[in-house]
Amino acid sequence: MATSTTVNGGVSFWYSAIGLPEPRPALDGSTEVDVAVVGGGYTGLWTAYYLKQADPALRVAVLEQRFCGYGASGRNGGWLYNGFAGRSVFARRYGKPRAVAMQHAMNASVDEVLRVCDAEGIKADQTKGGVLEVALTPAQVERLDAFVAGEHAFGETEVQRLTAAEASERIAVSGLLGASWTPHGARIQPAKLVRGLAEAVERLGVRIYEQTTVTEIHPARGAAPARAVTGRGTVSAKFVLRCTEGFTANLQGEKRSWLPMNSSMIVTAPLPASFWDSVGWDGRETLGDFAHAYMYAQRTADDRIALGGRGVPYRFGSRTDNDGSTQPKTVEQLTEILTRFFPAAEGVAVEQAWSGVLGVPRDWCSTVAADPATGLGWAGGYVGSGVTTTNLAARTLRDLVLGEHTELTALPWVDHKVRKWEPEPLRWMGVHGMYAAYHFADRQERDGRAHTSPVARVADVISGRH
Repeated sequence: MATSTTVNGGVSFWYSAIGLPEPRPALDGSTEVDVAVVGGGYTGLWTAYYLKQADPALRVAVLEQRFCGYGASGRNGGWLYNGFAGRSVFARRYGKPRAVAMQHAMNASVDEVLRVCDAEGIKADQTKGGVLEVALTPAQVERLDAFVAGEHAFGETEVQRLTAAEASERIAVSGLLGASWTPHGARIQPAKLVRGLAEAVERLGVRIYEQTTVTEIHPARGAAPARAVTGRGTVSAKFVLRCTEGFTANLQGEKRSWLPMNSSMIVTAPLPASFWDSVGWDGRETLGDFAHAYMYAQRTADDRIALGGRGVPYRFGSRTDNDGSTQPKTVEQLTEILTRFFPAAEGVAVEQAWSGVLGVPRDWCSTVAADPATGLGWAGGYVGSGVTTTNLAARTLRDLVLGEHTELTALPWVDHKVRKWEPEPLRWMGVHGMYAAYHFADRQERDGRAHTSPVARVADVISGRH
């Protein structure tokens, strides 16, 4: 349980476990490169990595406001899995075959990340145990069955529908009624991955400037190249790539592009062998559920449970958090989920709580683009499914920047257009109203409603999620 000794913030537990990095030197005056990458998270670092591997002569610079992995890349739940934001929309708008191609690319991206970790000697506690998503109410079972049928319709026949007994053999969640499992998932330690990736990028000769905040990005005009403007100088480049995800709203002119959605986590003290004997979780699967306000969790390498959910989802005016601090109410909500799933965890200390922001486009679809005419590119809007998606986005940006027409550049999220979010206070009211509706629907279903609550269906339509 949460106590006065629970650490609140500190960026994340993942950094508490390995220590905050010493920031690299900041930009010292204006400079010119071939590609300027704005943002030192997974997207930016993977993009720099693949560009430099493809063309070692390219001058590539990464500009990061704090330190690499300060944002979602160092705070997430550690789900390296094949889900991505927008598949159903892409299927409707661009045709099912292109959406299927995107899904296949995501499946392969899980293994690509693990391959690079092995090749670069990155030790990120990675274990490929797949993804287990559980149903705890009859209404959730209804959504579980629809999910499995939908996956099979997309050719994802490796997704298995498990009975309660079969699922409990993997993880003994209290009240389990059924589950799905896919092999396309792995557990990682997020901060270890981003630290190792940054080191690999530097070995390739990429310049990383930390403590360097980009405030404006300008397109190329005539003979003048694209530019990333900072308080420490301007970086001119043939391409400036915006890889800022949940912090995009901080850039000039981008306040309503992607909404910075807040997600929070808690982590327990290490749990004893007797707990794991009763619960299992020997395969180190990542764990989720079919609630509307869903949870996500992993068994860490040192035998803790790290568990997250949306909590207080949005701060007025698209403000971002202060070094991961989160509200006591959110810690209570997440602790309640923990003990509801695992009653044997009652009374176990919650050692740390933290939060971070993820980028949400108005249609809840991730996108990637690079325009040689303006010299501007971007990737993001992952809606909480970014650990793997960043890798696919980076390889796609590589091909777009190099002017190559490949299977990746033909995927449906390339150049996908999204309208802006509503101005305040409408977006604050809308997001908080949506999650209030989802929490209400979950309570209805836990109280015995046999089918998905119509309140949640209305919230889905209004929000644009489906």
